[in-house]
Amino acid sequence: MASSASEHPGGAEAGAAGAGATGTHRPLIGLTTYRERAKTLVWDTEFALLHSVYVDAVARAGGIPVLLPPQQHGAQQVIAHLDALVLSGGSDIDPEHYQQPLSQHTKVVRPWRDDWELRLLRHALDGAVPVLGVCRGAQLLNVALGGTLDQHIPDLVGHQRHCPEPGVFGQTRVTMRAGSALAGLLGPEVKVACYHHQAIDQVATGLEVVGRADDGTVEAVEMPGRPFVLGVQWHPEQDGDDLRLFEALVAAATAKATAKKSAQKSADNQGASRVSP
Repeated sequence: MASSASEHPGGAEAGAAGAGATGTHRPLIGLTTYRERAKTLVWDTEFALLHSVYVDAVARAGGIPVLLPPQQHGAQQVIAHLDALVLSGGSDIDPEHYQQPLSQHTKVVRPWRDDWELRLLRHALDGAVPVLGVCRGAQLLNVALGGTLDQHIPDLVGHQRHCPEPGVFGQTRVTMRAGSALAGLLGPEVKVACYHHQAIDQVATGLEVVGRADDGTVEAVEMPGRPFVLGVQWHPEQDGDDLRLFEALVAAATAKATAKKSAQKSADNQGASRVSP
C-alpha cells in the first residue's frame, strides 16, 4: 500500500514533471473531498479533507492537485478553470439519485456532497474535461448518466473480500475487456486494492463495462468516443508504484489545456485582425 509519510508533500518525485505532463506545463487536476468531523493537532471540528495519497498520485504523475470541497455554488466556474477532474472515494450515494429506497445497508450518505459532485461532473462532461472516477466516483459517473447501483454486493457475491473490515482494503483481481482503452493502459489483468460494499448494477447508457472482478462485479467503466472518461471501482491511489491511470489522466488533461490555449490564441488573433485598420 502507498504511504504519504514523506518529508516533502507529494513524495520525493513531486518536484519533477511526471510522465503525463509535457515540458514545464502542469495541468490543474481537481480532486473532490470529504467534509467530515475529524481530529488533528488541537482541533476536533469539521474539516474539508482528503487522503493525501490522492494528492501525491496526481503530483507525481505531473499534475497540480486542487482540492474541491462540497459547496453550494460555483461548479461551472470551477470546471472552467480545471484541466481534469478526479471524483474521489467516500460515502454511499443517496439512492434517491437512482430512484431506489434506502437499503438497511446504506447507512452513511452525504446529500450535499452528492449534489456538488453531480454538478461538477455534468459540467465536466459538457465541457469535454477528462474525468477519473475512483470507487464512489465510478458509481457517481454511472448514476449521473442514468445507471443504478447494487446497495450491498455481499448479498449477491456471498463474500466480504471487496471490503473485509472497517479501514482495511481488500485485494481483487480485475480482468480487462480486450480492445478497451483501459486494457491499453493496464494490460489484460491487474491486482488492485478495493474498499466498497456497493457496485454498479444497471450500466448507464453511454458507458461500457471494461473491467470485472472474478465474481462478476463491475470494476471499471469507460465512455467510448471521449478522450478520457473512466471509472474504476478500486483505489489506484493506494498503489504508489503504479501511476499509470494518473499519468494517463494528466496526459489527457495536458492535451485539453493545450487545445484550450490554442483555441484562445486563435480567437485573440481573429479579434485583433477585426480591429486592425
